[in-house]
Amino acid sequence: MAQTKFRNNPVTTAGELPKPGSAAPDFVLVTTDLGEANLASFAGRKKVFNIFPSLDTGVCATSVRQFHRRLREKQGVVCVNVSMDLPFAHKRFCTAEGIDGVADLSGFRSDFGSAWGVTMKDGPLAGLYARAVVVVDEQNKVLHSELVAEIAQEPNYDAALAKV
Repeated sequence: MAQTKFRNNPVTTAGELPKPGSAAPDFVLVTTDLGEANLASFAGRKKVFNIFPSLDTGVCATSVRQFHRRLREKQGVVCVNVSMDLPFAHKRFCTAEGIDGVADLSGFRSDFGSAWGVTMKDGPLAGLYARAVVVVDEQNKVLHSELVAEIAQEPNYDAALAKV
């Protein structure tokens, strides 16, 4: 189990993020059209997993906008936004914000959070995902992982993007 903080109070996660050099765990997450996506859905591309608690918070919304802005011109890279928000919320947010060319995935019927070590086990946001970024290469090897130390803060975009 790993620890992060929410408003300076300790929060424990379900496990540990995949470490650089390890294989990214496979998953099944729900797409905005209620289909399913897994690692094979993004074969042949680098993947930036932007994992967060909810699109309905300012910091989460900012991270989606930032990664979209910084990655939209990069060839062979996909931004994968993952939260427990329902697929409808992902679609509504991205449509309203003009965000396209990203993968918006919901963990509402998935074990992604425990497999990737991001489900918060305690604190006021228990059951949601902690804020994290994982960069995975074309062969699904982890290049970078960050469990953000304080959930109310943005991730280190530059560190993640340096691995893309």
